[in-house]
Amino acid sequence: MNILFLSHYYPPEGNAPASRVAALAERWVAAGHSVTVVTCAPNVPNGIVYKGYRNRWCARETVNGVDVVRVWTYLAANRGAVRRMFNFVSYFFSALWRTLRLPRPDVAIATSPQIFCGYAGVWVKRLRRIPLVMEIRDIWPESMAAVGARVPSPAIWALEGIERSLYRVCDRIVTVGEGYRDRLVEKGVPADRISIVMNGTDPSLFFPRPKDEDLLSRHGLSGKFVVSYVGTVGMACGLEVVLDAAAMLAAETRAPGMPEIVFAIVGDGACREQLESDARRRGLVNVVFTGRRPKSEMPAWIASSDANLVHLRRSGLFTTVMPSKIFESAGCARPVIMGVDGYAKKLVLDAEAGLDMKPEDAGSLVDCARRLASDRALCERLGANALERIGRVHSRDRQAQDYLELLSKLTAR
Repeated sequence: MNILFLSHYYPPEGNAPASRVAALAERWVAAGHSVTVVTCAPNVPNGIVYKGYRNRWCARETVNGVDVVRVWTYLAANRGAVRRMFNFVSYFFSALWRTLRLPRPDVAIATSPQIFCGYAGVWVKRLRRIPLVMEIRDIWPESMAAVGARVPSPAIWALEGIERSLYRVCDRIVTVGEGYRDRLVEKGVPADRISIVMNGTDPSLFFPRPKDEDLLSRHGLSGKFVVSYVGTVGMACGLEVVLDAAAMLAAETRAPGMPEIVFAIVGDGACREQLESDARRRGLVNVVFTGRRPKSEMPAWIASSDANLVHLRRSGLFTTVMPSKIFESAGCARPVIMGVDGYAKKLVLDAEAGLDMKPEDAGSLVDCARRLASDRALCERLGANALERIGRVHSRDRQAQDYLELLSKLTAR
């Protein structure tokens, strides 16, 4: 097949959408298919183009066999609704313009987050007369309200209209779990048009290994019990809870034999600067911020942590999500502190792969961290369960194969 993938994000950006699209595309190329990804110049999260790239009308490169076409967009940092909306809309026009000049693909995939990427897919389907798969990895525009983004009501109504057209026009919807499927059915999408392709872990990147002591030493973390949040530091993450938990621990007298508990926030995003400023103001030396790090460093951070935090704000919408951080931590045989309610929490707890904390509850986070820090055997048992029951069950290889079978059936029909 000749597969077209429309994605706002792609490596060297290291966020979850970029990593997932690259993992699928590279595996499909290895299986003998042709894959073209239409994306932007890498600039997440600060709206600054990465070194070695330019924001041009069109740039083309081959990365691990994938034909990567980068189009011009209005650049904006990952904060502020108005400028971000211009960024998204500019991608719609640039991607559509460029895609119409490419050889006709057999099938197109458009992925969220960012609804205008999906809308570009709708027009590609209409103009090229090919099947369209719409990936729903984020329920727009509901997710904007869930994180407190200030978007005028007329804009929300317009986005809801685009959302309905996406669901109506696409040939197939692919999502990551039962929670999203249930929410889409509530919105009127027939269940038989929805396929679930779970998130997964790449065993070539995320696997059990000793801690990287040099990495820990560079950040003053040697000999401490490290709870890490690794990923985009965005509005949905609610990482203020980490500062509150750190303050509670700092105010306590550590019990004899209890290691010092330190939180590491690894990554960048719209909220990182404010969180770091607040931590300095509060004198929280037990919170370490690394800022944006190379994507290649992420597996080492996850494997070098004693536990990994997965957290989102307390919202009914977020009970539907399936964060990729779960699978990456599981691949490295590390336990998860699970601060996301719903289907994702059920996956972790059923596998006995981590501990349950209440979202946005600092006391709950402290209790989980203390319990793990005081019981290394529990840490090892939860980490082993995570690897065996999640990491080895939900792999990128299996995900890519399941997805490819779906695409083959769709193009054959």
